[in-house]
Amino acid sequence: MSLTKPAVLFLCTHNAGRSQMAMGFFKCLAGERASVYSGGSEPAAEVNPAAIAAMAEKGIDIAAEQPKHWTTTMLDAVDVVITMGCGDSCPVLPGRRYEEWVLPDPAGQPVDVVRSIRDDIEHRVRTLLEQLGVRASTP
Repeated sequence: MSLTKPAVLFLCTHNAGRSQMAMGFFKCLAGERASVYSGGSEPAAEVNPAAIAAMAEKGIDIAAEQPKHWTTTMLDAVDVVITMGCGDSCPVLPGRRYEEWVLPDPAGQPVDVVRSIRDDIEHRVRTLLEQLGVRASTP
């Protein structure tokens, strides 16, 4: 087991839905046992309101988050990069584990559609934490 805590970067195009929900679950479930970042290649003006509402149903508040552009500082700090639909606009650096999560884009979708995306993301985050050897908290 590594003496340093694992770090993950979640990337999607607008950093307003999928990557924000993934970061919210990761923070909640990993606590201080791992580090997490999120970013986008073309950040939106705000986090998707349906994503905020869907996460609130799980007791996770992402309303204060702000979409942001990924940075080389983020990339340098992480071991794992999870991309979600940003294609060629997502950066690739050697020495990092990359994984593409194929998920529907929640942009413009009602909360009842976003819930299934949220639940898929939660399952994937739990699996990722297990792979990283990080015990998930019970929310």
